[in-house]
Amino acid sequence: MSTRITEDLGRTTIGSWYIRLSDNPSPRRNHWQTKIIYYQAVADLLTASPGRPLTWKTIVGAARPRGCRSTFYEVAGPHARHGMIGDLIADGSARSIEIAWRYRRLDPVEQLIDETKVWSFWPHRQPYAEVATDPQLAPDTVPDELRAALLAWARANPALAAANGYRPPACAVEDLAVMHRGRLAASRAEGRLTEVLRQAH
Repeated sequence: MSTRITEDLGRTTIGSWYIRLSDNPSPRRNHWQTKIIYYQAVADLLTASPGRPLTWKTIVGAARPRGCRSTFYEVAGPHARHGMIGDLIADGSARSIEIAWRYRRLDPVEQLIDETKVWSFWPHRQPYAEVATDPQLAPDTVPDELRAALLAWARANPALAAANGYRPPACAVEDLAVMHRGRLAASRAEGRLTEVLRQAH
């Protein structure tokens, strides 16, 4: 096992964003819990009606215990609080900016779907991120452990995996770029993982 690669995966920009929000111990001012309400609503709606277009109104209606327009736009859209895209831009590295550019959307519903994918994929991510090796990857290769995690997630969440044109969870894109030690552009990493999801569908 390469200590360095697991350390690198442990401090990715999206990983740091996720952990910073999800580890908030305050029950009164916990924006992560609000995000989860809307992530779960998106996941439930896509599972129940895979072909049905989502709108902010349908998502608010499905949010439990109670959704509303104001909290929806606190979670989704260009002015959302603690958005994943904002952290990528703030990081300022070439990789983070490229991922932000690829995942930044004008439609807040699509933006919310992208974040929902990260939240949903996270339990599948952690096992490989903690044991990943440094295999000296050939160009464009998707490591077996990442591929297996992505496919397991897609089997468990087929409608969510297919949403937004099979765009993979942004954290998986960042991980693949990290595993390639900067030799694979984030845009190409996104394309490779999109192919994996499309071929599995």
